[in-house]
Amino acid sequence: MNTFQDLGLNDDLLRAITDIGFITPSDVQAKAIPILLEQDTDLVALAQTGTGKTAAFGFPMLQKINIESRTTQGLILSPTRELCLQITNELKNYGKYCKGFNVAAIYGGASISDQAREVKRGAQIIVATPGRMKDMINRNMVDISKIEYAVLDEADEMLNMGFYEDITDILSHSPKDKNTWLFSATMPKEVSNIAKKFMNSPVEITVGNKNESTNQVSHEYYLVNSRDRYQALKRLADANPDIFSVIFCRTKRDTQKVAEQLIEDGYSAGALHGDLSQNQRDMVMNSFRKNQIQMLVATDVAARGIDVDNITHVINYQLPDEIETYTHRSGRTGRAGKTGVSIVIVSKSELRKIKSIERIINKSFVRKDIPDGMEICEVQLMSLANKIHTTEINPEIEKYLTSINELFEDTSKDELIQKFFSVEFTRFFNYYNKSKNLSVPESRGSDRDGDSGRDFGRSFGGNDDSSRYFINVGKKDGYDWMSLKDFLKEILELGRDDVFKVDVKDSFSFFNTEKGLQEKVLAFFNDYKHNGRFVNVEVSQDQGGATSRNKRRSGGGGRRSDGDFKPRGERRSGGDFKSSGRRSSDASRPRRSGDSSGPNRRDRRAGVAEKSGEASFSRPRQSRR
Repeated sequence: MNTFQDLGLNDDLLRAITDIGFITPSDVQAKAIPILLEQDTDLVALAQTGTGKTAAFGFPMLQKINIESRTTQGLILSPTRELCLQITNELKNYGKYCKGFNVAAIYGGASISDQAREVKRGAQIIVATPGRMKDMINRNMVDISKIEYAVLDEADEMLNMGFYEDITDILSHSPKDKNTWLFSATMPKEVSNIAKKFMNSPVEITVGNKNESTNQVSHEYYLVNSRDRYQALKRLADANPDIFSVIFCRTKRDTQKVAEQLIEDGYSAGALHGDLSQNQRDMVMNSFRKNQIQMLVATDVAARGIDVDNITHVINYQLPDEIETYTHRSGRTGRAGKTGVSIVIVSKSELRKIKSIERIINKSFVRKDIPDGMEICEVQLMSLANKIHTTEINPEIEKYLTSINELFEDTSKDELIQKFFSVEFTRFFNYYNKSKNLSVPESRGSDRDGDSGRDFGRSFGGNDDSSRYFINVGKKDGYDWMSLKDFLKEILELGRDDVFKVDVKDSFSFFNTEKGLQEKVLAFFNDYKHNGRFVNVEVSQDQGGATSRNKRRSGGGGRRSDGDFKPRGERRSGGDFKSSGRRSSDASRPRRSGDSSGPNRRDRRAGVAEKSGEASFSRPRQSRR
């Protein structure tokens, strides 16, 4: 099938398709639309983000519902407000020639009574986020007892966000004989379970392989020291002057911090995370869609509604906790037939995760080095030259030519060009001249084989430049390796990769840091109490993890059992002890300044820096103090 006419769509939809500019259906559209039009069946469709899944279920639903009826006949559940609004707008475009068609968007952060009135006016299709939809059903504001079609869009994302119970409750109010269409980028066990529970012998179609990344995206990784991660990010941005990217961080705090640093250093950046108000999120997304922001720093949850076709790069500033999430991140680029690049900045502790991701996405990563200063200078110089070469001449400048020619009367062409470009080139040259090499070599044996699940590439004891510590909290205090790592880096004000090799036992645990941080760690935990209980940290003296304290108690030799160790202070339950820490790291330490130079005016409202629009080097900048 080469055209939409071949898929069996009616004339009203084909007219809308012509207006939109669709020419040939994507693979998922070519496979799903004929099945959904010709059969009353359940469907599971696996296809990557950006492959046209909305049209794949939107066109069949529009053609099969009764436009003349004001009854709600179709329900589409999506994980985020942004995606909900995006689907709603696309359906309105698809059904622009379907007289009497109405679609209502139901989502949090807006008036629930206004949304209820929109539904009662006769919405044949409702697009909703699970939380708000469940709320409106419980208030009897929405009736889905007669729907014929239910769509779970981005099903894996909804389940990752904890919407399983909401989805279960919502679908329990719908007819059992409806058709359920499930669309997902990946197929984890939870999605399989929901398909078995709510679907009857579904037809399954797969575009590519399950969890596989699209061929439109290339994958690269850059190996740096943890402390150089932000500088590496800046160099990658400087090496791509026309970058239009989404930068993924693991936490809301890191997202805000990275965005603020980029803005201070003169980059057109913005933050998108759950702590922003809905109005702030809308401002940031509108600026990003208008290319007023070149670098959008986001958490995975906040980015799940982003649908922008011309994103050039996805940068994984930090790898996600769930490896499958990488598929969704990389799917933000390489959309609508365009190519894109997914970049991962990794330290040695994360290196072997690359191999695990390669197995998941069925693609290979290319190892690249962070560009050096002179490479960046050359790229920026030629970028500026190309912009000038292709700039259309403003006829108004002609009135000033006489004065300009007189000024440069004794200047040769070569000298004039050199002077002109030196205005910008000198700034970059002075910044990057004698700059250090940020790339680090892969250590011997780090062949990226194997995957233990966390903190790869570090030796366990004292054979590297790290210190290993004992801490008197463990599983009985409610911790696993990830939550303890987050707790330690929070209270110690360390980066994500500064705490590694976290090993949690029942009543105590072990962790590593670089040796240079040992004095700071021990000083912090000197007589440190939390909720009236001493938290004790000591340096482990052997690779097995036995502490000097345990050795003294046992007369040397091996590590004692959990029951032999008696920590200082009264043991508390996990619920009493576990906390985000005693200090606010953002408030208690001075902001690290950027290391770039050059002036620029910035607007920081809602985390947005407006682009100046001038044809010049876009970076780097000096931090203001």
